[in-house]
Amino acid sequence: QVQLVESGGGLVQPGGSLRLACAASGSIFSINIMGWYRQAPGKERELVADISRGGGSTNYADSVKGRFTISRDGAKNMLYLQMNSLNPADTAVYYCTAARWGNPSPNYWGQGTQVTVSS
Repeated sequence: QVQLVESGGGLVQPGGSLRLACAASGSIFSINIMGWYRQAPGKERELVADISRGGGSTNYADSVKGRFTISRDGAKNMLYLQMNSLNPADTAVYYCTAARWGNPSPNYWGQGTQVTVSS
């Protein structure tokens, strides 16, 4: 099993920045891809970004390209999401995820952290 705990959400004004963090524990050796998903009220959950185990491969939703950066610290078992130029459409609950080797979809989810972009 893998446990994921997010932190760093909150209220920010349009144009501002936030950095989300996710602490992973448990059977980390079994994990390859880690990522961030989000779900806004009344909308389906969507992939924001993901990253391979070594960090050499990243993938972003078109809506966040150029504004968000995903990174991973293997030594600390941490995942990050730097979010810049935030706008109200980024308001959502953000979830940290982890997928076991060979699995295209996440096997583990964090509890989520709320990000609200509003003036």
